[in-house]
Amino acid sequence: MTTLIVAGSCVVGSLLLGIVLRILFGRFAGRPVDAQTSWGNLGWALLRGLVLPATVAVGLWVAAEVVELREPARGVLDRVLVVLVVLAVAVAVARLAAGLVGSVAVARSGVDQSASILVNITRVVVLAIGLLVALQAIGLSITPMLTALGVGGLAVALALQDTLANLFAGIQILASKKVQPGDFVRLDSGEDGYVVDITWRNTTIRQLTGNLVVVPNARLASAIVTNFQQPLPEMAVWFEVGVSYASDLEQVERVTIEVAQDVMATVAGGVPEFEPFVRFHTFNDFSIDFTVILRTTEFSRQYLVVHEFIKRLHARYRDEGIEIPFPIRTLMTPDGAAPVPRQPVSQAS
Repeated sequence: MTTLIVAGSCVVGSLLLGIVLRILFGRFAGRPVDAQTSWGNLGWALLRGLVLPATVAVGLWVAAEVVELREPARGVLDRVLVVLVVLAVAVAVARLAAGLVGSVAVARSGVDQSASILVNITRVVVLAIGLLVALQAIGLSITPMLTALGVGGLAVALALQDTLANLFAGIQILASKKVQPGDFVRLDSGEDGYVVDITWRNTTIRQLTGNLVVVPNARLASAIVTNFQQPLPEMAVWFEVGVSYASDLEQVERVTIEVAQDVMATVAGGVPEFEPFVRFHTFNDFSIDFTVILRTTEFSRQYLVVHEFIKRLHARYRDEGIEIPFPIRTLMTPDGAAPVPRQPVSQAS
């Protein structure tokens, strides 16, 4: 009776010790993460995942020694403990590896999203290796199993061609580093937005309207993609303007550049050190057209920059007496007919 009490005390004590250590390690792992502590937090998380199975396994082993458990029960218990420890280690290492991959993905992309395809593949590979090690540790040969998996894998690959195509396309997208989570991209089919995540099957893009566009990885890999974040997030903004033929073009250029410089320096999203410039390019039917080149810090900021530029340029042109002409049409009439005055032409005409 005393032996059973001691054995039970060992099991209960090891369980309580594991719970206390798990809570303690969990508090260390839950500290605010920064560049100096994120790797340490992953280590504490690894210990947190291992401590309870380890202490319980030790408690059961000590209890078996105390009660002098005999075969075949002792052999069964040993196998169970080995499987418990191996699987616990595999799960903890899988979490650690997935966390490391996620941290690297965040560090490289500079955003708080990770490519879950890499995280999931890492987790599955580590767990599969742990399972095979556990089976080998309890005396089961894994060679026939690997052979069966090879033959079955061929059949599965034939049945899941589209799924595997998306999987390998996603890996290729991430390996090429042409598209990363956090990038603003535009597809040749017209969809654009920020890349939120790349999973084993598809890529999720969040549009500026807030809607999500889900694109199969295979289609994204074969599409013509414009990435507005690479090689730099800054981008030029081209804005078309037209002034009347009566305008002094030197004055137009000077006034326009002054307004553009003010917008670059004062509007959020402008690049203050950038020098805007003007290029005249067309004698149009009713105006002389030119392009103003501005610069913004990223794609989505261009809308506020253009908005403020239009307002300020319109007000400044009005103060300077610079005319932005309406479309006009002149009609020539026969001699003696009443002249037809020039009139603005509506957009519908």
